[in-house]
Amino acid sequence: MFTLPETRFDFGGDEYIYAEISRDMSAESNFKALAIVNELRERNIPGIVDIVPSNASYLVRYNPEILSPRDLLDYLKEIDITKSDPAELNLSIRMVEIPTWYDDPVSRQYSERFKNRHQEPTLSNFEFAMKANGFTDKEAFIEAHSRMPNLITMVGFLPGTAWGFPLGLEPGEIIQTPKYLSPRTHTPRQGVGIGGAFTVVYPVNGTGSYQLIGMSAVPVYDADKRLIDLEDTYFLARPGDLWKHRPIDEREYNQIVAEVEQGTYRYHMKQIDFSPQEYVIKGKAYIQELMEGF
Repeated sequence: MFTLPETRFDFGGDEYIYAEISRDMSAESNFKALAIVNELRERNIPGIVDIVPSNASYLVRYNPEILSPRDLLDYLKEIDITKSDPAELNLSIRMVEIPTWYDDPVSRQYSERFKNRHQEPTLSNFEFAMKANGFTDKEAFIEAHSRMPNLITMVGFLPGTAWGFPLGLEPGEIIQTPKYLSPRTHTPRQGVGIGGAFTVVYPVNGTGSYQLIGMSAVPVYDADKRLIDLEDTYFLARPGDLWKHRPIDEREYNQIVAEVEQGTYRYHMKQIDFSPQEYVIKGKAYIQELMEGF
């Protein structure tokens, strides 16, 4: 039976415990981190101040005047044992569609504007990503990037930034690109970027070093709370989400942007019961089952 490795725990000063499930990023390690974080939140242990999941680890902040570090470590070790079997990691998560205009004028403009910080200044970021992954056909590259959903493994950096790791693909099928040699001083809000194996949608204007391959038509951060689906939160992303990029053209991009500005846009999403055990056994076939009718 497949089990995950034992977690390594370290104390961080007087208020933190860092739990490292694995050194290398894997979907299975992230499933375990999410399951443990969910369990900790459900237990509502007095003295725990905050819990933050990451790609293959998590961080717990606690108040040492209420909860001793040794008692907290005992809690974490107990939960860790129960969450090392994928059969025990069932998650209730969302699949969310991200309409994306690939190789758009804005991302090309930023490629030109910051070419002096780039490995290959004669190429747009989109062209560079294609070349880095051995593609010569634009549509084939777009299909390869968008055909399977990304698991949101963590949220942070800029408000609402979510890191998406592709599911259901063999290592050789995963789109990967190096980051800029030197970060851009400006990145467009809703720009879609790739860095390593991770895809992000930039929530706000700011710095950035991921290769810009397109623009999301929908916001992932809604400061004005204009949209019904974000009325209880400013952020679209939740750790554990599956985000599916859907390629769109300029006409549909402009149509969706107009709906967002009018406050009438509704995100295409559905709640799903996700079984890490089924994913470990079936891989791509299981993800395709989840996407049926979406």
